[in-house]
Amino acid sequence: MRFSLMTEPHLGGTYDQQLEAALFSQAEGLVSFARCDHYLSGGEPTPEATDAFAVLAGLARDTSVIRLCVLVSPITFRHPAVIVKNAVTIDQMSGGRLDLGIGTGWMELEHESLGIPFPDWPERWQRFEEALDYIDASFGEGRAFFEGKHYAIDADVRPKPTGVRLVIGGSGPTRTPTLAGTRADEYNFFICPPDEARAKVDVMRSAAGDRRVEATVMGPAIVGSSASDFRARLEKVAGQRGKSPAEVEESYASRGFLVGDSGRVAEQVAALEQAGVERIYVQWLDLDDLDAMRETVTVVRGG
Repeated sequence: MRFSLMTEPHLGGTYDQQLEAALFSQAEGLVSFARCDHYLSGGEPTPEATDAFAVLAGLARDTSVIRLCVLVSPITFRHPAVIVKNAVTIDQMSGGRLDLGIGTGWMELEHESLGIPFPDWPERWQRFEEALDYIDASFGEGRAFFEGKHYAIDADVRPKPTGVRLVIGGSGPTRTPTLAGTRADEYNFFICPPDEARAKVDVMRSAAGDRRVEATVMGPAIVGSSASDFRARLEKVAGQRGKSPAEVEESYASRGFLVGDSGRVAEQVAALEQAGVERIYVQWLDLDDLDAMRETVTVVRGG
């Protein structure tokens, strides 16, 4: 099993905090540092929220070897031409280290609050598929041509990417894994019990055929190197959420999230690996507590 770090800076997190998390990930030999692409959290007071592509461009120059991932960018935020130019620019700035995650978008409140159009689900899916065609045409050799209902291109798009990987993410049982199997370099879904993970990976593998597509999951973790360390961390998280430790632990366990001491977590990671998962993004929400982030990643990795 391989590991990455996933952050959610729309909940709060300066560029310097994200850089510190990325440099930690790089020093620890993680595959990638990832961040979401949201502009609002819906909470009060409103946290500071930075732009995903702008941050990754900065990290492209301030890191050296770790891959950088947007997980994932909603097609509702940007025209595919803008996604393409952001991607090839960061690819060039990073020496080919960008993982480009794209999705349909889901946070309606975010769009309503900022005045960004939020089409219904069928249209968002159609736009998503067309955006993939547009991006494929733009990244391919020669002149790019595509004409769809929502997007069209007829242009010689340069520069071309040198190392961009396409990530398709989503938690649906059939449609998303099928699309990922036929179009993506990586299929990512939210962490879940091993039986559910195996079913999704099987759908993706069936669609992929001979294509090599990496299966990854992303999700939170409440862990500790020992039983006492785990209990202390669990009590802290439960207190922040106004719930009992038992309620939080049961909620995490029932949904397949990583929870427990190092031995218990190792068993959970092994079960996901047996289900076909090849990499875990450890989701970290609180960039004001980077020490706890470091401890969590270390335990999940088995360190």
